[in-house]
Amino acid sequence: MKLPKELVNGGIIFIGIGVYFLLIDALGFADLFYLRLLNVFFVFYGVNRTIETNITEGKKNFVDNAVSAMITSLVGVFLSIIGLVTYSYMNGGDSYVKSLPKTFLFGGNPSVNTYSICLLFEGIASSVIVTMLLMLYWNNRHATD
Repeated sequence: MKLPKELVNGGIIFIGIGVYFLLIDALGFADLFYLRLLNVFFVFYGVNRTIETNITEGKKNFVDNAVSAMITSLVGVFLSIIGLVTYSYMNGGDSYVKSLPKTFLFGGNPSVNTYSICLLFEGIASSVIVTMLLMLYWNNRHATD
């Protein structure tokens, strides 16, 4: 059984983000917020790959490609949040979240759930932005077709 490209590319986003964050944590750079923001490149890669595959398959309808791209990015976001919650609880739960850099998003003492829900909303917003940017790129690229 062949998995849909949205799930495969969403999984690629999840694996890329997961390996990236584990790597910067292992290297001791997890407190540098600008390195944490570079995960958007994995989202761009996965979503672009989905749109490119759709166009290669002859699917050039803007709305269909936008929905496919959005599903891809949301799969990546949801899997990443599930991975974050699992990783947080494996490393001490709320005490682990409190040890994360304060410069990233939060003040005070967020719980794992609060931290994850906030990152979920941020991830959904970035998914919409990435999807629209790439759809505009591909739409302009094939406007003369």
